[in-house]
Amino acid sequence: MPKPKSPKKIIIKVQKGPNGLFSQVALALLVFFLLIGSYSAISSTKKKEVVSLSDLAANISAQTVTSINIKGDDLEIIYKDKTEKISKKEEGTALSTTLKNYNVSPTALSAVKIDVVNDQGFLYWFANLAPVILPLLFIAFFLWFISKQVKGAGVQALTFGQSKARMISPDDKLNKVTFKDVAGAREAKEELAEIVDFLKNPKKFLEIGARIPKGILLMGAPGTGKTLLARAVAGEAGVAFFSISGSEFVEMFVGVGASRVRDLFDMAKRSSPAIIFVDEIDAVGRVRGAGVGGGNDEREQTLNQILVEMDGFEPNEKVIVMAATNRPDVLDPALLRPGRFDRRVTLDLPDRKDREEILAIHSRQKPFAEDVNLALIAERTPGFSGADLYSLMNEGAILAARENRNKVSQYDLIRSIEKVMLGPERRSHILSKKEKELTAYHEAGHAVIASVLPYADPVHKISIIARGRAAGYVLKLPLEDTKLQSKKEFLADITVALGGYVTEKLLFNDLTTGPSNDLQVSTALARDMVTKYGMSDALGPIALEEASGRPIYGSPIGSKEYSEKVSAEIDAEVSKIMKEAEEIALKTVTKNRKVLDAIATRLIEVETIEQKEFEDILIANGIKPKKKMDLEHQA
Repeated sequence: MPKPKSPKKIIIKVQKGPNGLFSQVALALLVFFLLIGSYSAISSTKKKEVVSLSDLAANISAQTVTSINIKGDDLEIIYKDKTEKISKKEEGTALSTTLKNYNVSPTALSAVKIDVVNDQGFLYWFANLAPVILPLLFIAFFLWFISKQVKGAGVQALTFGQSKARMISPDDKLNKVTFKDVAGAREAKEELAEIVDFLKNPKKFLEIGARIPKGILLMGAPGTGKTLLARAVAGEAGVAFFSISGSEFVEMFVGVGASRVRDLFDMAKRSSPAIIFVDEIDAVGRVRGAGVGGGNDEREQTLNQILVEMDGFEPNEKVIVMAATNRPDVLDPALLRPGRFDRRVTLDLPDRKDREEILAIHSRQKPFAEDVNLALIAERTPGFSGADLYSLMNEGAILAARENRNKVSQYDLIRSIEKVMLGPERRSHILSKKEKELTAYHEAGHAVIASVLPYADPVHKISIIARGRAAGYVLKLPLEDTKLQSKKEFLADITVALGGYVTEKLLFNDLTTGPSNDLQVSTALARDMVTKYGMSDALGPIALEEASGRPIYGSPIGSKEYSEKVSAEIDAEVSKIMKEAEEIALKTVTKNRKVLDAIATRLIEVETIEQKEFEDILIANGIKPKKKMDLEHQA
């Protein structure tokens, strides 16, 4: 039976702007006049009958009147049948005198209750003056509202070119950040200590003829703490801190960005010594003349104004400009020349010791259980940025609170590592028996190859519980933090990535969409080996692309600095690397079929295998696990 349609809702929208204002005023007027009309209608329905004094005297003599209320010269008469009538007495004459003149006997008059009501209160005056005052008040409010709208539009127009920078005062204890709140980045803090010393004691530098750098560019991957470090410099020096994003300079109107730059530097000069921090400066500091937006667009005018303010005719003493970006390769050379951003500080991803210090900072207000070991968490989080570590600690606390525990345990932190890396578990994503078997063998293929190849990272965990977009995963972690990666390690990573692909093809004689992400990652890595790192024997030591994947030498988008023949050679080399890795993966899986079956069978039973159990399976099948290095001695 079809469901009855629900009644439609009537929604009245009041628009803003001139049309919306007119609608609001018209609606208010309509309501006002409706109220006036309703009041008049009610008054007319309750209008009382008027009687003359002679009729009133006759009614009193006939003893049909029970009471009379005197309100000034007005009379309210109440009869025995509960009807009410009104009349008016003679002005300046008492009612009793008037009634005696109409031959009303004292006996009949004494039977009527006569009350004198003084209408001198607020309600009396409001009722009499409201018809006059309310329209005047409404007109006054209407004029005030219109003037406010016009004034607001004028003020907005006048302040359009003012800076939107947020200022943190040196006296603001709540938002103050110092170097103690920034873990790791030891070299960066040492580099910036000179800036703090200059802001505190400028005389020492000026007497010897030294000039502190005007611009400091903080470069690093997202989440490495560039903004936090800039705030720490201001906190250590005790100076005003002006923070703004690069995108906030640029508006749709030409000249606004340049005006805001001037206003920002004027504010900083008035508050000097001060620090101006521009986050994501690549939004306005990209290379000029790239052919995008013309040669006189708003972004370039804003950049020109920044260049002039930093090193123009007017010296900016005691005003230091700090900027952050994770794309220093796209910045205009004029920004990076001496006299502007001539000091560049690089922030790398934290190493194991730095990660442990960062975790300690983020755990200050979190109650921990006795089994928490931050050193182990730091060991299992290579490649994590400071922001990732903050998210890890926060997710661990959320997991503990969700399970109604008042302390964060080690198990919570271990689970939060995988949640930050891959996303939350999707236990509602139930696989069929065939899909579960296929996923188990797919992940077992990755794990076996990673355990056998000498240059692959050791396996810490295998799971076929879906997380994020992955139906299963193999958690591999390096034995130690490294800054460089060799060709053999790249080839091992590609071979491990193809482990699931070759396992599906070998055992099920079919392919699914499961290895699609593995193929994308491994193919991109093989192309980088050829075009960026010079790891191709056929092409030799030549770089054809930047780290961003674009052609080098600052070429326009879509162009190439190499011929079609070289492009074909690149494709051939990438294909060769992938084919050779596939052959190695296939041989490894075929040779270690026994341990592959053991791992897959165990995964189907328990869905997750931790490192200790995985190593026991390897030892039982004659494979020696990779030995962990003593990280404590190494540190």
